[in-house]
Amino acid sequence: MSHIQNKKIIRRLKTVEGQVRGLIRMVEDDTYCIDVITQTTAVRQALSAVEDALLENHLATHVVEQMKSGEHQKAVREILNVYKLSKKK
Repeated sequence: MSHIQNKKIIRRLKTVEGQVRGLIRMVEDDTYCIDVITQTTAVRQALSAVEDALLENHLATHVVEQMKSGEHQKAVREILNVYKLSKKK
């Protein structure tokens, strides 16, 4: 992963970290349930954006290298495993 991409992902994760701390405060303060649920949705969306960025980077770098070096099966297996994990909710 490039240094710039790494910094962007770290910045996004720190934002998520702050959102989670905010959620903890909301629960501790007995905030209205719907407001907490709204914030959990925002956290999920932020994590999804991190996953998207990581997957895009993986496809553009590691998968390309795996394909070039003849490791097609490994590349396909990894992507399918991630896809299957994303379907489990």
